[in-house]
Amino acid sequence: MLPLLIRLAVIALIIYVFYKAIRYITDPKRKLDEAYEKGQYYFYDDVKNVRKNFFISFKGALFEGEKYLGTTEDAFEVVTIFVGARDTATLQGFTRSDFEYLQQEILFNYPNAKINWKQPIEQLMRDTSSS
Repeated sequence: MLPLLIRLAVIALIIYVFYKAIRYITDPKRKLDEAYEKGQYYFYDDVKNVRKNFFISFKGALFEGEKYLGTTEDAFEVVTIFVGARDTATLQGFTRSDFEYLQQEILFNYPNAKINWKQPIEQLMRDTSSS
């Protein structure tokens, strides 16, 4: 009887470790952290939850987007998004085209949204558009 219980406990432990490993590998937050460390692009968002902010890792900078719900002609959707950098020092070397790329990626997920950039990105976008 005891060897049977030990075998079941070992099998349960193996299944549990395998489950935890799969969860760790597929965790989107871990993927965001890894992309941020490597300076790669990654869009982390829970599209179904408007209350949760989204995060974008791009060229070594981390951006956070705040979503706000509003009405369109026929539905409630995200209509306003405020995007800012977590650390403005990481923005060195970014160009207007980089922010336009980020804007297109955000609009891909939220086509009815108006994107507002926080300072100092807002200043760059405004200065180059009025020139």
